Amino acid sequence: MLRRASTSFDPRSSRLGAAHFVLFTALAALAWSAASLPAHAQVPADGPANAVQPLEYFFPEGESFGEAIPSPEEFLGYEIGTHHTRHDRIVAYLEELARRSDRATYQVIGRSIEHRDLGVLTVTSPENHGRLEDIRSQHLAASDPNEDPVSPEGRPAIVHLGFGVHGNETSSSEVAMLTAYWLVAGQTGEVQSILEQGVFHIEPVLNPDGRDRHTNWANMHKSEPFVADPLDREHNEVWPGGRTNHYWFDLNRDWLPLQDPSSRARIDFHHSWRPNVVTDYHEMGTSSTYFFEPTKPEGSWNPLLPEELYTDVTLRFADYWAAALDELGSLYFTKEVFDNTYPGYGSTYPNFLGGLGLVFEQASARGHIQESSHHGVLTFAYAIRNQLRTSMATVRASVEERERMLEYQRDFFTTGLEEAADFSIRGWVFGSSIDHSLNREFLDLLLRHRLEVYELPSSGEFGDVSFESGSAWVVPVEQPGYRLVRSIFERTDTYADSVFYDASTWTMSLAYGIPHAEIASGSVPRGAQVTEVPEPAGRGEVSEARYAYLLDWSDYYAPRALQYLLARGVRVEAAFQPFTTRALGGGQTGEVERTFARGSISIPLQTQNVDAGELHQLVREAEAHSGAPFHATHTGYSVSGIDLGSRSMQPIGAMPRVLMVVGAGISQYEAGQVWQLLDSRVDLPLTKVDRDHLARADLARYDVLVLVTGNYGFMDEEQEEEIERFVRRGGTLIAVRGAVPWAVDRELAPRVAEALESAEEAEPVELDRTDYQDAQDLAGAQRIGGSIYRADVDTTHPLGFGFPNRELAVWRDHEFVFPASANPFSTPVQLTEDPHLSGYISSRNLDRIRSSASVLTDGIGSGTVVLLLDNPNFRGYWYGTNRLFLNAIYFGSHISVPSTP
Repeated sequence: MLRRASTSFDPRSSRLGAAHFVLFTALAALAWSAASLPAHAQVPADGPANAVQPLEYFFPEGESFGEAIPSPEEFLGYEIGTHHTRHDRIVAYLEELARRSDRATYQVIGRSIEHRDLGVLTVTSPENHGRLEDIRSQHLAASDPNEDPVSPEGRPAIVHLGFGVHGNETSSSEVAMLTAYWLVAGQTGEVQSILEQGVFHIEPVLNPDGRDRHTNWANMHKSEPFVADPLDREHNEVWPGGRTNHYWFDLNRDWLPLQDPSSRARIDFHHSWRPNVVTDYHEMGTSSTYFFEPTKPEGSWNPLLPEELYTDVTLRFADYWAAALDELGSLYFTKEVFDNTYPGYGSTYPNFLGGLGLVFEQASARGHIQESSHHGVLTFAYAIRNQLRTSMATVRASVEERERMLEYQRDFFTTGLEEAADFSIRGWVFGSSIDHSLNREFLDLLLRHRLEVYELPSSGEFGDVSFESGSAWVVPVEQPGYRLVRSIFERTDTYADSVFYDASTWTMSLAYGIPHAEIASGSVPRGAQVTEVPEPAGRGEVSEARYAYLLDWSDYYAPRALQYLLARGVRVEAAFQPFTTRALGGGQTGEVERTFARGSISIPLQTQNVDAGELHQLVREAEAHSGAPFHATHTGYSVSGIDLGSRSMQPIGAMPRVLMVVGAGISQYEAGQVWQLLDSRVDLPLTKVDRDHLARADLARYDVLVLVTGNYGFMDEEQEEEIERFVRRGGTLIAVRGAVPWAVDRELAPRVAEALESAEEAEPVELDRTDYQDAQDLAGAQRIGGSIYRADVDTTHPLGFGFPNRELAVWRDHEFVFPASANPFSTPVQLTEDPHLSGYISSRNLDRIRSSASVLTDGIGSGTVVLLLDNPNFRGYWYGTNRLFLNAIYFGSHISVPSTP
């Protein structure tokens, strides 16, 4: 038996007219849900109570479905659009489809941080399922430019339908279930033909942790009847909201950095299939309409991608989406607002695999029904229907444009190799001879993106940078991942536009702070190809010391090793001057002379409360846990520099107790970046105190107080005075980015305030008379929306401990410009006179930031104030500047403000 969608309802022919379609569909949606509402529920009088039924509302006329397959409503026990579906129920429904149908299989590709499964339902014809692995391997071979060309005839298109990367943009995952139902239960000849010509991977929830946060919020505040008032609690999530992941990261910026485990699992799946088409469904403000691609011409295109992707391929698909929404009378827009430049978007990264990534944006009810200031009442069901229709249109377009997409993907990799052969740079070499942990992290990133990496066969100098064989690698441009290689290494300074939806650069080699250089000409020196990240030599096999164990602070994971020991009561000291001594370890045989940088840790045997054997075991565990190498020495008498009993060896004391203020008005992104850093890379417990509970906190219990960008106007005078007392007693205040002006205004950094007051004011900008329509673009062009700058770091300052040299790349995405401190010793990081490294900046702003401060220190009483103007933890992938933040935590109490000579 078949279920059929009705052919009797057309919103454009209603008495309200097409101009009021949103209001009409909202009323209709309320009407069909009325049966499930209590008797007292108010249904608008002019809403035809029986005009539509659930399936008939969502699907276009003429669709039919097999009775053997349950619809989402039948399985869930409620009608789609009347309740937000939890992630586990979505998963259960897709598993049920796979159980009941030979068209579908279900697999788990990974798990979220909160241990929710990341599932994919694969739908295709039973015949295709019987040879699915052959289809996959043939598809990969067909796009490999090193293999013989394969005709697209008879080969299915590979389509990845992704939904719900932002947890509170919830219509999309409901659409995932409806799309799956259409493909699995659909009985029309069209559906059967679609399944023969395509393999469809449906990933219903890209961000299950965030989705469940919002789903619980919307459902727990849902009223019956629904409340459309935008002020109702249902439509106003509490901080941090459901958009982000567990650590409050935006996963739609993580396809390139890969900081979240779900992103890493997802990328692995995409590389194993190389889909021809990938969808990325979103929601936007309630008063908007609907967006589908194309994006803004030229200025929003990624210049590394073939122009035909934007001028031909995307436009072919756009005709299908326009027709689908025109049929409903739904308002939409294209070629505005959104862009396709950043490779870390879910709608852009697939383009670098030879596919077509697509972003869709639907006005959101942020709940079940909400008044819109522009277009009447917007319902959850209406949003779902629009998204479903473009999803179905994408499936149809993918099949009908199948041969074009398969040919384009082959051409993408072929032309990539051709461009690489003519590119002015032959490759990049990278690697640190000091920081092997950082090497491993960067190698891991490259290998996860399936890039070709080779060992540097012999030591040498490239440009003005020396690299050592054994701790350096090369990445040639002539490889299938040519365009991704350039995205990761290349610095940019030329743009088709000056206004950006997001960042204007993403040079990962600068973000990691790893030594790297261009191979400008000649052949690329290649040793063995690297297929996995090498384990540290001799990890956990520390020799037994008779005097002390030493930890070089230059290693990225030295703070994690230190934290491991502090958490177990081990007494440690930090070297505030460098020294050279004879030591064992670090993967070397026998005792050798080794130089230890400022900040390096000494663990003397004599001062411990445990015996030598137990201490040795703890040190071995710390090395095995962190990957940072320890060394054993039998003497305190150094070859050069300070001895281990010097006054410059200062005790670190107990494990630092860190408090961070969070809550409404405070950047969840920056707070999450701090949380993730301390959680996942240091193992340092972080107390997150809501702003409304800050008055209850006894700050005397903490050593470090962290304030990230936010509005701190909620503090009354007493709370501000308590923070001042905290610093005066010896506490360390760390203010990040937007919190810096607040700290200075509250006179917590008097020397910084003095320099700011005496700084010359910037000359006002004089503009000629300009057309009104250009106002937004001109204002946008003066924003520093996200770019990278060269800074000088004082490596003798405690905040500079562990940096191998004075040049440092920093991320800047703000317009706060502070001069160097009035104290000459208290600007540990300062932008250079010629600071630009990569990304867009106007000439006016470039002049303003020359030689300005990036990091400032100050103090009142016995305490320290650290002002990090440039966020050192941006999006979790700025490994190169994380050390500034961690040094502030571990060494902040040791920072003094020297007197001016």
